[in-house]
Amino acid sequence: MTTAAVARAARVLRADGLVAFPTETVYGLGADASSDTALARLYAVKQRPPDHPVIVHLGDPDRLDDWGRDLSDDARLLAVSFWPGPLTLVVRRNDQMVSDVVTGGRDTVGLRVPDQPLALDLLREFGGGIAAPSANRFGRVSPTTAAHVRADLGNDVDAILDGGSCSVGVESTIVDCSGSHVRLLRRGGVPVDRIAAILGRPVDEAADGEGPAAPGRLAAHYQPRARVVVVGHSDHAIVEAQRHLDGGARTGLLAPGPLPPDLPSGLEIVGAPPNTDEYARSLYACLRDADTRGLDVLVVVPPAAQGVGAAVEDRLRRAAAS
Repeated sequence: MTTAAVARAARVLRADGLVAFPTETVYGLGADASSDTALARLYAVKQRPPDHPVIVHLGDPDRLDDWGRDLSDDARLLAVSFWPGPLTLVVRRNDQMVSDVVTGGRDTVGLRVPDQPLALDLLREFGGGIAAPSANRFGRVSPTTAAHVRADLGNDVDAILDGGSCSVGVESTIVDCSGSHVRLLRRGGVPVDRIAAILGRPVDEAADGEGPAAPGRLAAHYQPRARVVVVGHSDHAIVEAQRHLDGGARTGLLAPGPLPPDLPSGLEIVGAPPNTDEYARSLYACLRDADTRGLDVLVVVPPAAQGVGAAVEDRLRRAAAS
């Protein structure tokens, strides 16, 4: 059933406006993927470099053939296996459907079908593809609630659909299916071992700068104002935190729980997620909380780099890059 809010949001998109909407990963800043006017505004509001492509969200897996061409058997198999879901497929673009603005002038396009009821309602009501990077300024921390979007974008977005907190909390996995071999471009909500299991073979990971351009692959990204310092173990985190506290820095800690009892005086606990899934769901909210508290330094212990934990580790590494 189409709600009044979804119907209004679809009208905003048809009028070249911008709509923030929830997905299972993060909130997206959506524009009509077929309108260069809307896309130009999207890039301007996002403050996104024009050569940095955006993902097109579709309302049904059957739309893959409308937006892609020369699709491989691997691409079709992954779409059947993981859509709707947090997996983006980079394929050769259908030039009749896909604008140069979406792809930064490249021959490939990233496509996905989100696994979030409100997002699917919007996509189906709108009827076309929605280009949607995360609904925040470029390079900053992604939003996982409607409140995050409002805080970041304010009146620069024409409508916000509030679907509560995102269930996954980190962006989609991106795989390149445009060539003869599937390659991992970005870790995300679908663990790479699940993709390998479906394909029946290992998936190579492209180094940053290799393969088609894709979102979220800059060395420095997802960054709060607080300086993020990543360490490998809670004991090391305590030593590192004490060093910053001794230097007069307001310091916080984000680490898997339970935390050790002998924490330094003055250390602010930003988060202690009890498991990896909760770590992923709360990651961006914790990074934002560090800024709300006015922290100078956030010392972080990542979860084990397995499953979605590998995506969390990737985001923290980029958040800590200078």
